[in-house]
Amino acid sequence: MNDCRLKNDIALDHEGNEDGVVQKDNEEEKPADKQVVAPEEHPLQYHYSLWFSRRTPGRQASSQNYEQNIKCIGSFASVEHFWRYYSHIVRPSDLTGHSDFHLFKEGIKPMWEDEANKNGGKWIVRLRKGLASRCWENLILAMLGEQFMVGEEICGAVVSIRFQEDIISIWNKTASDHATTSRIRDTLRRVLNLPPNTVMEYKTHTDSIKSVTFMALTFRLQAFTFPGLLYIHIYIFFFCICLFYFCLFC
Repeated sequence: MNDCRLKNDIALDHEGNEDGVVQKDNEEEKPADKQVVAPEEHPLQYHYSLWFSRRTPGRQASSQNYEQNIKCIGSFASVEHFWRYYSHIVRPSDLTGHSDFHLFKEGIKPMWEDEANKNGGKWIVRLRKGLASRCWENLILAMLGEQFMVGEEICGAVVSIRFQEDIISIWNKTASDHATTSRIRDTLRRVLNLPPNTVMEYKTHTDSIKSVTFMALTFRLQAFTFPGLLYIHIYIFFFCICLFYFCLFC
């Protein structure tokens, strides 16, 4: 996947320059599907790609501009290769604004509409500020280490940094498979060491698409309605003035 190679100039830094992009050393990584794991390295069961995205708060999201926003930092196929990436990126808690890291199996984009995701869903855990880095590391290590024990059902994981809270989620392929989603929930609770009263929400990607579509429609209606109401009020105001002068002088 050529768009997922680590370019000469990218790694994430604390300033978040150009969506968190800053200079790194001049090595260019091969896409994971062409990588050969060195004999001394420990291969992962799946190849993975690490993505980063940042969205301007308040800007209406769409699948098109979302896809343009996500940047593939790189791909890896071994434990050692993963740590080479991970040691060069900023921890989630140090990110600012609406920023997200996405770790997905090679060939799966972190989008609801992706073929591997479209019938699936995600478990969502909302975190108070300051916990995202530890929880994210625990989650991705559990995912890379195949601790969820659900075969190919796991698609990827996301950490989302927001102003008031942070969000951890893990995506799976089949939302209707309740036995699998329950096992993922229980494993997620264990690897994140969540208190028993922690609220965990499961949301299908179909519902997520419907929510975004509804919000976009509402936004457009507001954009259309508010100027329309303003013009109507102005029209009524001038009509009343004309009517007043007509009654006064006629």
